[in-house]
Amino acid sequence: MARSLQRLGLSLLAGVTLAASLPGVSSSASAHERHKRIADANALVSSEAPSSSARRQVSTKGPYYVDFRARTAASWGHAFVWYGKTSERAVEVAGLTPVGDTFTYVLGHLTFVPSETGASYGDLDPEYLTASYRVYLTEADAKRVFAYIKELQANSPVWNAETANCTSFIGSIASFMGLKTPVRWLRPENYVNSLKEMNGGRQMVRLSAE
Repeated sequence: MARSLQRLGLSLLAGVTLAASLPGVSSSASAHERHKRIADANALVSSEAPSSSARRQVSTKGPYYVDFRARTAASWGHAFVWYGKTSERAVEVAGLTPVGDTFTYVLGHLTFVPSETGASYGDLDPEYLTASYRVYLTEADAKRVFAYIKELQANSPVWNAETANCTSFIGSIASFMGLKTPVRWLRPENYVNSLKEMNGGRQMVRLSAE
């Protein structure tokens, strides 16, 4: 047991070192700076907003979407979702992360720690994106899925690297939508890519009738 904990400690220390070197994930950034960065990044979102021709194309798929995403982060990366309406530039962001910076993240590998479920540092920056799988919904289905996401956020008070992590969070959303899901222990980038592969790149999702 002592040897296992020693190996875990070395692994976590390596993750902390990597966190300090990655763009957009500096552990020294204050909460104010992170929130300002998230707000400023809204301008970047417009670069991914669909053109009018693209909106006409997706209209046959559904006017709403959920985008399963992965980005660079501390040591393993982070998985989260964008969701919203295809005709609008504004997006909603949901994901599961530990509150605070490096210390809480490290502690979360040993026990449960308080979580945040909204946009985190880097979620709106396209330059950090490593994987994406977008699926479309009808308005009726979107209401149900978006309500479920809000409910999941309200009922996810803790984060843990093994059991209540970012991939299990987006996996719950995917399962609710009727998608096949990978095991939650995959790295976020691999998780999103596997999610897309397991569902054959399916772009339109229709929930079963009530």
